[in-house]
Order: sequence, then C-alpha cells, then structure tokens
Amino acid sequence: MARQLIDQFAAKVPADKRAAVYLGTKTTHEKRTQMLLDQFADPDRLRQLAGEIKQHVLENLDTYLPQVEAKLTANGARVHWAATGEEACATVLQIMQARGATKMVKAKTMVSEEIGLAGYLEKHGIEALETDLGEFIVQIDHDHPSHLVRPIIHKNRREIAQSFEREGLGVYNDDPATITRRARQYLRHKYMAADVGLTGANFVSAESGRLLVVTNEGNSRFSLAAPRCHIALVGIEKLVPRDRDLGLFLNLLARSATAQSLTVYTEFISGPKLPTQPDGPEEMHVIFVDNHRTEVLASDCREILRCIRCGACLNVCPVYRQVSGHAYRSVYPGPLGAVLSPLLAGGHFADQADLPKASSLCGACQEVCPVNIPIPDLLLRLRDKAKREHATLAAAGTPPMGAWAILASQPVVWKAALAVGQIMDYLPLGLIPVPALRAWTARRTLPGWRGGEFRKWLKNRNKS
Repeated sequence: MARQLIDQFAAKVPADKRAAVYLGTKTTHEKRTQMLLDQFADPDRLRQLAGEIKQHVLENLDTYLPQVEAKLTANGARVHWAATGEEACATVLQIMQARGATKMVKAKTMVSEEIGLAGYLEKHGIEALETDLGEFIVQIDHDHPSHLVRPIIHKNRREIAQSFEREGLGVYNDDPATITRRARQYLRHKYMAADVGLTGANFVSAESGRLLVVTNEGNSRFSLAAPRCHIALVGIEKLVPRDRDLGLFLNLLARSATAQSLTVYTEFISGPKLPTQPDGPEEMHVIFVDNHRTEVLASDCREILRCIRCGACLNVCPVYRQVSGHAYRSVYPGPLGAVLSPLLAGGHFADQADLPKASSLCGACQEVCPVNIPIPDLLLRLRDKAKREHATLAAAGTPPMGAWAILASQPVVWKAALAVGQIMDYLPLGLIPVPALRAWTARRTLPGWRGGEFRKWLKNRNKS
C-alpha cells in the first residue's frame, strides 16, 4: 500500500486548522522563550545539564532499573516488565481480571497511546475512559492526538460542541466554560465507579522509587482517589538518578511544555496507601515498558530516549506548524516523532522511513529541547539508514538530486546559475521541460528570486 507522504497530507489540511495549529504553537513557543530568559541567568546551561543527566541514565540503565525495582518493591508496589506493547497490554488486562475489574479511568499517558491500550481493553470488555479533557474528546471522536501536550490542537470549539451534542452531553453550545462543565459532570461519576486508575509517569526517581506525575487538570489525582488499584505504565527511559534531579526537570518541563513556572498538579507517588492513610489505592502496579527501546538504545540514535515529552520541538517546528500532527501517522508527531517513530517501528522501519525527511534541518528543535537532544543529527542518521536499506522512495514529483549535486559542488557552474537565476521570476513553471520538475512545482509556489548578492557584499566588505 502506498504511504501517505507528509506533503500530500499538508495539501489537504484546511486553512483554519493550519492557522489554529500555527498560532497555538507560536504563542506557546514565544512565551516559553521569554520566561526562560527572564527567570534564569543561563537557561542553556540548564538544558545541557538536564541532557547530561538523562544521557547518564541511558548509559547506566542496567544499574538504575534494578535499583528502582528494589525501591518500588520496598514501597509496597508490584513491578512488572513488558518487552513489547502487546505484553504490556496483556499485563494490564491480567491485573484487572484478577481483581474482577471492568472499569478503568485513565490519566493522560503517551505510552498507553503508543501501545493502543484503550482499544485493546475495550476488545476484552473493559471500559477504559480517558479523563484528560483533550484525550476524552479524541476518544469520543475515534480520533488520534495531534500534539504531545495538547491532543486537540487541531480542533476548534465548534467541532467539540458538535461532538458533545452527538454523545448526548447536552445541546449544542460552543462556550468553552460550558464544554468544560459538561465534561466534568460526565466524568465525575465515572471516577467514583472505576475499579482501576491508570497513569503514566513523567519521571521516576531511582533513589527513592517515587513516581512523578504532572497535570494541569487534576484528572490523574481523581483517577487515584476512588479506585482501589493503581496501575502505572512507564517507559524504561523515564528514570532520573536522584530526587534532587526532579527540581531541575520540573522547572524545564513546565516552561517548555506550557510556558508555566510549574504545572498545576505535581504528584509524588511512592506506592499504595499506608495503613495510617485514610484513602488511596490499596494496590499499586508499575509496568516498565520496553517496546523496542532497548533497540533504540543500541542504535546511533539513542539520544532520542532523553525526551521528556514536553512538545517544545513541535511548537517551534516550521513543518509541524504547517501540516499538524496527523501527517506523521504516529502517536509521536513533529521532530520527536520523525526520529522516534521509525525507531520504535522495529522490523517495520520502512513504513516510517520517510518521516526523517519531514524537516528543513533548521536546528530550531535542538535549540529549544530542554534536554538538548541533537535532533537534526539524528534525522540525518535516519535518512542515511533509509538510503542504505533502500527503505524509502522519493515522494511523487520529487526531482532527482543529481543535477543539484553537480551544481552545488562546482563553483563555476554555481556562479553561472546565480547569474541567470533571475529568469526564474519570469519562467512559466508549467512549461518546464523536465516532467519531475513540473510535477514538483505543481504543488509549490516559488518565492521571488533573491540570490546573487552575497558574493558582491562579501567582496566589498573585505575591501573595507
């Protein structure tokens, strides 16, 4: 089956959706940048430090994973290991079946999206309800998140009001406060009736075994308040060495994700409730999920596992802003997804091998990454891998690059091309004799010619 390439998808994105994604990401990025510069003397040093800590964890997972298992066990939690997504789903189902549980409330967790947990449980007669407002809307629409932090950045309030009316949550009303109130009323009794609450974990301290969960809606806290059993799905890369490291990552995560000094709800979870505590889950299970992460760790793209899922690289990416998240055909969109999705595909790398080409390699993603992941370098490595493995085909209408290679590597030819480049402003693109170029320009509008002046400027500058 032919793959739907990103440029083909982008051509079908309605203008209002493109504008919503562009404005939403741009505003968050600008606020984040100003906040970091205003509040820290050297924010770049913080990014470097955070990246070094996460890289240290990745290089020592064989030490930290047994350590955190021992701490969690001592805290009263049961630890499970899932080599694949299917095994993780099956483990969740087994835990629920052992308790006779049929109802689950889920906080937002990217790992559960990655492994398709909600759909798996529904097929086995389990109600698995998303409680994050954005994820809840995605779920009732049978849609997929298009952003790591803001799952419905691609939807407007009119679409949401229509979805609520369709699901019997009230007559059409696109007032945001009304939409939120109706969701709260619907979800409140679901929390009370649930047998199991499921969360992810933003970080896990190897020193104490504490899970750290951050939200802005409080839905994870509700998900743990009434159910007697708590299940946490955690990628094996989510560890930090010490409790004190959490201060650094909390500061960077909130600012990078939502331009906040701190998320509204920050929960430290050590285990099930103690005998002295009046309420809380009586049983806690932590499932550490591999799902091809050890293969990524063994590759030359292991740095991508530093990611703390803040979405900053999406917010700044010029490609993501134009095409939105669904173009990436993956749970993980944007620059992160262009690297991580092909790697997590395992033996199906070829199905995602075109994603690393969805980048201008401008480097903005690395500049904003709170853990300093060299995303442009990783994209190039994956492009090379795809070429070596013959895993990707050129998009329809992509002209051959051999002529460009000759042009760019021969100074005399390059200067001649610059001299005549201005004729491109007057050349009817539809009359271009090369079929591949005609197909390429059919979906693109060339900007006005601006070349040919740099060499003159540099020559005059050197004289002065």
